[in-house]
Amino acid sequence: MIIFVNPNFSLSPLSLTRSPSKTAHKIHSSIISSIISMTHKPRRRCDYYDLHKELIPYLEAWTWQKAIVKERKPLIEKQEDFSDTLIILQHQPVYTLGTGSSEEYLNFDVKNAPFDLYRTERGGEVTYHGPGQLVMYPIINLRYHKMDLHWYLRALEEVVIRVLSATFSIDASRVDGLTGVWVGDQKLAAIGIKVSQWITFHGLALNVTTDIAPFHQIVPCGIRDSKVGSIKRLLRENLSLDGHRAANNDHTDDSKLIDIAYKSLIREFCDVFQIDLQPKFASFDVFHGS
Repeated sequence: MIIFVNPNFSLSPLSLTRSPSKTAHKIHSSIISSIISMTHKPRRRCDYYDLHKELIPYLEAWTWQKAIVKERKPLIEKQEDFSDTLIILQHQPVYTLGTGSSEEYLNFDVKNAPFDLYRTERGGEVTYHGPGQLVMYPIINLRYHKMDLHWYLRALEEVVIRVLSATFSIDASRVDGLTGVWVGDQKLAAIGIKVSQWITFHGLALNVTTDIAPFHQIVPCGIRDSKVGSIKRLLRENLSLDGHRAANNDHTDDSKLIDIAYKSLIREFCDVFQIDLQPKFASFDVFHGS
């Protein structure tokens, strides 16, 4: 299996290789939320590509992101960068590594990987993308938001925390020293970014109805003894504890659950980043740079 290597340096901090349940404490979301919301600016336009029902090959989406970033850089110099970009989709099964990821977190031979494997320029360790996982790729100019990578990472986490709380009544949290979103000892959302000239790409992945089995072939995000969860599994656990039958809950249908999570992600993203979405159509030619 070929690993695509990109030697570019990533500005994102790598995840720490430790268990969140043993070595870190939770950070209350309301504190971070108040910090994020302290400064209100006019809402910025954001071109929006909705592919949340599509399974897009990772390499095509990755190439697309880099093409958008390349187009945006000259506009910055001309002070004509008037719009951010948001892409939301699902991926065909794939493993991705960050620029500094260690292969010791792979529980398979790279020459015989279960799925395609790519080394990218994002921060963080290995993760899995696949059906049932909503992936958001914000390509935003932090000059018009806040030129602070820690703020940006916390803002992405805030989007997910609000989705889980407002839409699914799931109490999620951050873990000090780590990047992502947890519910108890289960990690539901992974975040890995690259920032070039203050333009972001890569982004966040939220497990909605994701099959967790492929995560067993890796050490997700380089955090040993940590579990990976999904919204669907948590809802089933809660229903079981409450003594209700899952079959009677609207959230149990995978397609409905994906749609509900998608709508909530978009709503919370717009609120946290103070943007107005402008829907765009992504033709097949987009993925081939035409």
